[in-house]
Amino acid sequence: MALHIARPLWTELTSELHRKTENRHESGAFLLGHRTEGERRALKLVYYDELDRGAYDSGVCILHADAFSRLWDRCSELEMTVIADAHVHPLGAGQSSSDRQNPMIARPGHIAIILPRMAKPPIRRWSVGVYEYLGDHRWQPRGGCRGSTLKIGE
Repeated sequence: MALHIARPLWTELTSELHRKTENRHESGAFLLGHRTEGERRALKLVYYDELDRGAYDSGVCILHADAFSRLWDRCSELEMTVIADAHVHPLGAGQSSSDRQNPMIARPGHIAIILPRMAKPPIRRWSVGVYEYLGDHRWQPRGGCRGSTLKIGE
């Protein structure tokens, strides 16, 4: 499975997530687009704080239930689906226990992207955490130097 993100959308995602951190807290977004067998293409971004103004109040990304109804409405309006989510961590791109236990979209096959260093540039593709949700709080790493699911600029 491949997740394609055009370079301009990737640049928007990373720069806006970094800006939204205010160098003090995590930030995140959903990537919307289309999926075909074995491939996903990101076309739009919806930032967590657009769905829930208090998403970053605790310092980590937390969305309340009503934010998801707004997300599904946005998907319906755009005729797209959530193909991944992305959020930042202050240091590395490993999943925290909270990330593993609380997937943003708890459906097998969902992709979660974690950007290190609060998405401060430069962001090296190999440093980005990419994880596929398998269900039952189990995840499969899909990032790294070789064989990454993430395809930027393609």
